[in-house]
Amino acid sequence: MILVPFPEMQPLAEDLAPAIGAELRALDWHRFPDGESLISLPGNLDGADVALLATLRDPDRLALPLRFAAATSREMGARRVGLIAPYLGYMRQDRRFDAGQAVSAPLFAQFLGESFDWLVTVDPHLHRIARLRDVFPMPAVRAVSAPLLAEWIETNLPDAVLLGPDSESQQWVAEVARLAGRPHEVLRKVRSGDRRVDVSVPESAAHQSGTPVILDDIASSGSTMARAVERLLAAGTTAPVCLVIHAVFAEGAQDVIMSAGAARIVTTDTIPHPSNAIGTAAMLASAVRSVLSGLDLPSRASSLKSESRGLNEAANAAFGAGL
Repeated sequence: MILVPFPEMQPLAEDLAPAIGAELRALDWHRFPDGESLISLPGNLDGADVALLATLRDPDRLALPLRFAAATSREMGARRVGLIAPYLGYMRQDRRFDAGQAVSAPLFAQFLGESFDWLVTVDPHLHRIARLRDVFPMPAVRAVSAPLLAEWIETNLPDAVLLGPDSESQQWVAEVARLAGRPHEVLRKVRSGDRRVDVSVPESAAHQSGTPVILDDIASSGSTMARAVERLLAAGTTAPVCLVIHAVFAEGAQDVIMSAGAARIVTTDTIPHPSNAIGTAAMLASAVRSVLSGLDLPSRASSLKSESRGLNEAANAAFGAGL
């Protein structure tokens, strides 16, 4: 296997490559003044399994370069091309909430499926989509971060009391609390805009008996987590620690959370950020091995060649028949 990281993912790639027995090679991404991209891949890829490593924190910026890199890998002889996307964007919009809206989750899944033979990601933001395979046309594996988060809590905050800022955080908070053997509660959220939210007051007294830890899969604007921090402090708790799987963080989000009174923000390294404190390389390596072990279908490149050959034969037959 050859692992080719996009530039910002180099630190994670250096941990991941030996864990999956891959040769690490660099990708060159040149941006022209007009905004177009030139992707250059290194060396001979003939017969190789290629894995591109790119976190989709900014999917609009990465979508075409990813497609160019995957297609070029095949042109250079790659047997299969997979995508390791520690953070997977565009899973939020999984239904049409208002008339005319694009349902972007399945559309983006199909877009990636046109380029890649397999996908590995960490805790995608799924709610009404039960499984990745419900929307992705190729094998897709979800790596679960709950054991890593629970281990970090046990080591660093053994008196933690976990709180989810809204109902969507329930799936992560409950599992991490179970693994760490700590109490938890999920608050209620009412959103009135992208950056305007309110969060309920904690009902349990457990948050007074230890260090409150607000846990969620993503923090984008930071508004929900900041409001949860304010509610806890108003209830008389110590300054809470904010534990986030994916450091999505729109501009100013970290400042919003810290200004609300958080003691610290801790994230995994699925998105490079100064708050990264929990490494995911070993977990990702296990997921990559899992998806490859079950990949018994012919490569997409072979399938495309077969389809192309079939179309050519059909066209020739039609021409010969005078159709």
